[in-house]
Amino acid sequence: MVKFAVFASGSGTNFENLIHHINSGDLADAACVLLVVDKANAGAIERAKRLGVEHIHVDPKAYPDKRAYEREIRRHLEEKGVELIVLAGYMRFIGEELLTHYPRRIINIHPAYLPNFPGAHGIRDAYEAKVSFTGVTVHYVDEGIDTGEIILQEKLSIDPAWTLEELETHVHALEYELFPRAVRQICKEIEEGKQ
Repeated sequence: MVKFAVFASGSGTNFENLIHHINSGDLADAACVLLVVDKANAGAIERAKRLGVEHIHVDPKAYPDKRAYEREIRRHLEEKGVELIVLAGYMRFIGEELLTHYPRRIINIHPAYLPNFPGAHGIRDAYEAKVSFTGVTVHYVDEGIDTGEIILQEKLSIDPAWTLEELETHVHALEYELFPRAVRQICKEIEEGKQ
């Protein structure tokens, strides 16, 4: 059983989707033991309460620097025995503190077919570029912006008639399908590494 923590800044739909996959038995080798949010008003908090997942809010403004902020988060992760960090709409760069202590154990979902459209607005950027396809990518986190080694990715053809909102809906649907698959794959690799 791999214990993981989800980091989120926003509404937490990908977080909730992962919990549903755990509860259905689809992610039988995984347990989400903690939700970490950086914003006191993150919608993910309400989802965690409803789903019975422990959550903490760690305010980055309460610490002198990123290292101190991440050290506080790491203390909570270690208390829970967290082996994997799953970023699901976490809008902060991961710093040296966590990268050093969790090598190849931090993954992120990005709403574009990397290396195309990295950064905070992957869906909008693809829409405005009028490209024929975009997609979803799950990748390891490194010190760059969406530059880590790709774990899984899938393309999505864009209908030129779609509005931005329609594109967002299709991308999110693909995220909900791809993210659990990636988490399952990584958890399996972690479990095999323990044997």
